Amino acid sequence: MRRIHVGNALSAFGLGFTVPYLYVYVAQVRGLGAMTAGLVLAVFAVAALVVLPFAGRAIVRRGPLPVLLAALVTAALGALSLGFAGHAVAVLLSAGALGAGQAVMQPALATMIVDCSSAETRSRAFAMQFFLQNLGLGVGGLIGGHLVDATRVSSFTLLFAIEAAMFLLLVVVMATVRMPHSPRIGDAPGRSAKGSWKQLLGNRAMVQLCVLGFVLFFACYGQFESGLSAYGVEAAGISTSALGTALAANTAMIVVAQFAVLRFVERRRRSRVIAVVGLIWAVAWVVAGYAGLGHGSQEMATAAFISTYALFGLGEAMLSPTVAPLVADLAPVGMAGQYNSAFALVKQLALAVGPAVGGPMGAALHGPYVVTFLLFSLGISVLAVRLGRQLTEVQDRPWLGRSRVVTRGGASEAVPAEA
Repeated sequence: MRRIHVGNALSAFGLGFTVPYLYVYVAQVRGLGAMTAGLVLAVFAVAALVVLPFAGRAIVRRGPLPVLLAALVTAALGALSLGFAGHAVAVLLSAGALGAGQAVMQPALATMIVDCSSAETRSRAFAMQFFLQNLGLGVGGLIGGHLVDATRVSSFTLLFAIEAAMFLLLVVVMATVRMPHSPRIGDAPGRSAKGSWKQLLGNRAMVQLCVLGFVLFFACYGQFESGLSAYGVEAAGISTSALGTALAANTAMIVVAQFAVLRFVERRRRSRVIAVVGLIWAVAWVVAGYAGLGHGSQEMATAAFISTYALFGLGEAMLSPTVAPLVADLAPVGMAGQYNSAFALVKQLALAVGPAVGGPMGAALHGPYVVTFLLFSLGISVLAVRLGRQLTEVQDRPWLGRSRVVTRGGASEAVPAEA
């Protein structure tokens, strides 16, 4: 588990190391223009949407570790080639390889956490994963920002080479992991890919969780670097330095609050925790409305805008030990990889649609933008309460599994507590 967490930190470090500077690199340093730079960012999303359905099946059949190693090598090749790409086709192909590799890493690592944890330790393990991911993103972005120089192509080539080296280092670390045996679809060869997807779609609780997940990522993560930042600049007059401070406040809240809120959520119904997150984010949008529409002083608007990002971070810290373990508990034995990849696919869809919808609204329709996402946040609470009705007692309150019937994927079987 320690090596898996190292993997999460290193993969997040690599992501934060280069992704914030992709636009500048493609559009200005390579001189390929804003259109090509926008296509590169779109390729990241498209590559993830293409590979994730196949990744879930591969994880189920082969196990998460071989899939992770293949994803790391692919990402390393994509990063290295991106550093040397001088024309549009090479840049787009390299970005596709990097995006596909990074997309597959997350469900593979999540499935490894499931296989190496118990129901009792899973929430804490996923909380640690989220903590290290945000720490890695922040540190990677900070170091990368000091290395790059927009006047020198070689500084970006070095940046992508270091990222590729980090992925290859991770290959070496993860190759030493010996995963415990867990059931695979390959152990029961009669099941087809179509049948496994049909089984997933037949799980009403999982379908409702995917709908809820789409709204979660659409209303929060999909707005961070598009709609909300555009709204802050255009409506609240937030400077670029204050925007950077707001993003730092979000990360700082996660790092500081993660294990404090873990004690709160571990003994609460998962559906109720998600509902509370919806309410917290609704308050965040009210505060954002004050920042842009409240006609207060610039200092108050800036403080309110930074507080919005901090409130989002509090909600994220509550979600990390709640949603990912719930996906694992809803998966039948041997199907955790399929379920993790399906949920990652939903996340990517939301992250693709969120900026496309929120960006133009945040820049031009300030009042409707805030009201729309305030309603989405309240919708999260409603959907969470409805999801709770589909969950078994142990899925919603996992600590009961220590002394009562253990339930997975909607099917129950009596198991002694000590088992």
